[in-house]
Amino acid sequence: MEVGTKEPLYETVIMAGFGGQGLMFIGKLLAYSAMKTGKHVTWIPSYGPEMRGGTANCTIVISDEEIGSPVITSPKALIIMNNPSLEAFEPRLQSQGRLFLNSSLITRQPTRSDIEVITIPANDIAVEVGEKRTANMVMLGAYISSVNVVSKQNLLEGLKEFFAKKTQFLQVNTTAFERGFTHSKH
Repeated sequence: MEVGTKEPLYETVIMAGFGGQGLMFIGKLLAYSAMKTGKHVTWIPSYGPEMRGGTANCTIVISDEEIGSPVITSPKALIIMNNPSLEAFEPRLQSQGRLFLNSSLITRQPTRSDIEVITIPANDIAVEVGEKRTANMVMLGAYISSVNVVSKQNLLEGLKEFFAKKTQFLQVNTTAFERGFTHSKH
């Protein structure tokens, strides 16, 4: 690579938790916001057999270049909302990867020492902002503040588009996102 040229973006993240925690929503929102900025994206949902309350995860790849395969075995980042997902996905995280943990629900510490762990009390913050179902947006805010993949402004513009017909949800989701964004900066 020539001096002064930056490495092309190739971000991989898996978001995992229980069905109903809004992980598919934030995965779509992240992919959509990146696509709107001209990035190549893939988003693959995976649901456990129980749907709501069962396991759910999605895989997102965001790149400056065409994506050869949307399947990733070892992501650069994990957004983990519960203990079963931590058990399932922690071993797959790349060395030096980032693990975003919902410390409101996760009761054990990660076992690896070769990764960066960012803990966010997402459910507690969501309750503070007035809507317990926005823990997903708190986690997305923390991720966006730590990973240079999409700007805060682009993500919030995508959120406005997603809630164009449900404006009553826009403000509380924006507030939850902002709280996660600033929490991660501490």
